[in-house]
Amino acid sequence: MATYDFVFDGLGLRDWCERESVPGPMSMADLLAQGAGGQAEKTWLQSLWDLPFPSLDELNQACPAIARTRDLTRGVEQSFLNVKDSLKIVLDPMTQPLSWILEWALHVFTVTPWWIVLPLLMALVWVASRSWALMSFVVGALLFLLFIDHYTVAMQTMSIIFVCAFLCVLFGVPIGIAMSRSDTMQRLSIPVLDMLQTLPTFVYLIPLIFLFSVTEPKLYGIAIILYAIVPVIRLTDLGIRLVDKDVIEAAEAFGMTRHQKLLRVQIPLALPNIMAGVNQTIMMSLAMVVIASLVSAPGLGVLVLRGIRNLELGVGLMAGLGIVLLAIILDRVTKAALARVNAAASVPRH
Repeated sequence: MATYDFVFDGLGLRDWCERESVPGPMSMADLLAQGAGGQAEKTWLQSLWDLPFPSLDELNQACPAIARTRDLTRGVEQSFLNVKDSLKIVLDPMTQPLSWILEWALHVFTVTPWWIVLPLLMALVWVASRSWALMSFVVGALLFLLFIDHYTVAMQTMSIIFVCAFLCVLFGVPIGIAMSRSDTMQRLSIPVLDMLQTLPTFVYLIPLIFLFSVTEPKLYGIAIILYAIVPVIRLTDLGIRLVDKDVIEAAEAFGMTRHQKLLRVQIPLALPNIMAGVNQTIMMSLAMVVIASLVSAPGLGVLVLRGIRNLELGVGLMAGLGIVLLAIILDRVTKAALARVNAAASVPRH
């Protein structure tokens, strides 16, 4: 006798349960229960102690017409598969440029000789930080990666981060600006951003694997962008909303249009927050690009995955060291650029 038989018997639904029941494969728990045979009758206290929650599986035991949990998950999967082809027709042309950009970036970063890449990166670090110490550290880290033959895979990881972080900023900043200008859009966007920020990283890959081939770079590109775009959107919205109202009123008194206020007042004053969002976006891109190696993303993540699969401790640790060096480089350079932006913002203008 099932636990919740009394509910359906009391409601007079027993005939409906039996008539609408759809036989299905028995679960392991049902087989074990059958094999256990008769059990001694329990007291009311023992029955209350062992009373299960009326979940789908428990209700299905009392009324076979009610779907089980695995029927629910199978229905969700089938619903997704039913719309998969229609989604691919729409998403494939829209996302194909991402594959081209990633392939081009991977080719450029890996084909360009190291003696060209190093001076370019040194110049970029100097422009961002104006720090000889930081530039020396970046050069030393890249020379170390060259010395241990991890330079090519490190450049693959770097190229993916550059492309995905750039696209996150390109799309994230306008979305953050739109959120700061509309309370309605902010209320609608925050639940979506919360979901993207709290969703486990591996879950990003599940629907994308069904939509795109694992050989297409856009598969891991979309996953990285969705995961990393949240900070730059949030901090852009926050930075513009924190601009002093008195400053806005002064700009309006000078006859500035809404567009002029945005470009000449709000964005310059919100730039420290926006740069902090860019920093977090870059770091989250690096975190996701390692996990994306599970779906053919090239770079240091592939070596980490190889170390785990083949139990090659040295391979995994050296690749992990390379990831740490890249993380330090990206974090220190973006923070140095943020410090320069903050310093420039604090200088009074006459």
